[in-house]
Amino acid sequence: MTVGTYETDLDGTGLRIGIVQARFNEDVCHGLLSSCLAELKHLGVADEDVLHVTVPGALEIPLALQKMAETQQFDALVALGAVIRGETYHFELVSNESGAGITRVALDYGIPIANAVLTTNTDEQAEVRMAEKGADAARVAVEMANLVLALDELAEAPEDE
Repeated sequence: MTVGTYETDLDGTGLRIGIVQARFNEDVCHGLLSSCLAELKHLGVADEDVLHVTVPGALEIPLALQKMAETQQFDALVALGAVIRGETYHFELVSNESGAGITRVALDYGIPIANAVLTTNTDEQAEVRMAEKGADAARVAVEMANLVLALDELAEAPEDE
């Protein structure tokens, strides 16, 4: 094997991206979605190559991601949501379990998932972060999709004799 460096590739042309968006904390989630879609378009992902679905909240995101991954129709997935701290332990439960579920789907199915589920102490913190986090999720999805595709090609290439 030749030692080299893989250059970051943010060209989304031809990539198929699935987005799962929670509806809980709706205004923040719409902000995440809007910035994610705008950045995907900027990176060259065609509108017809994006499937967007919604679920009630952050705990439902991993199952929707799993069902999308099972189709093998996507190069990367994006998780969008907002968990804002309240007065009970529920914040920790939802934050930890949704994050663990998202990671498990990515590893079980070998598909990149950009996790843009915000976990903040206040509504204001979420609103400040939503635009950048949504755009960042788009960049992560495209970059990781291209990396996985390149590594898959490397694995399929015949070895030098």
